[in-house]
Amino acid sequence: MTEREKMLRGLLYDSNAPELCRARDACKDLCHALNQLPPSRETERRALLRELLGGTKENFYILSPFWCDYGANIRVGENVFFNHGCVILDCAPVTFGDNVFVGPSCGFYTAAHPLDPARRNQGLEYAKPITVEDDVWLGGGVTVLPGVTIGRSAVIGAGSVVTRDIPPGVTAAGNPCRVLRAISGEA
Repeated sequence: MTEREKMLRGLLYDSNAPELCRARDACKDLCHALNQLPPSRETERRALLRELLGGTKENFYILSPFWCDYGANIRVGENVFFNHGCVILDCAPVTFGDNVFVGPSCGFYTAAHPLDPARRNQGLEYAKPITVEDDVWLGGGVTVLPGVTIGRSAVIGAGSVVTRDIPPGVTAAGNPCRVLRAISGEA
């Protein structure tokens, strides 16, 4: 089994494997090219994003700067918006449903490392997928950690660190992020 296959299966893998280093370098080159394009060159930006990402629907907007590790493991739905400064460490799949709004300076981190320093220092890591379901809004500066699912229509408050799954239809915030209340439709 290749290191890439181990990575995508959530197994411990060598992040310094040549095939993974090459893939990350190619991705970083595309991110760099994207981040150098003026916002007015939307057609070129969209073409680069379609080349970079693993899957997109028709209508999506990603503002620069934007960075990711592989790109191929990211799927974005219809009417998705990422504000400036989004970082996605997509060692595992990262999936955004339809109508997802991501505030500025948000991070989605699928990579995790062994607690044992000897193994960690060898470049070993593992990854767990992140899923953001339809109609979710994440405020600025939200961090989403490995293995988290954010349920449909949830709202995550600015500055939150999401360490575990968030159920659908709630407002959640904090570090660690916790459910504050159900969304009633009044606001």
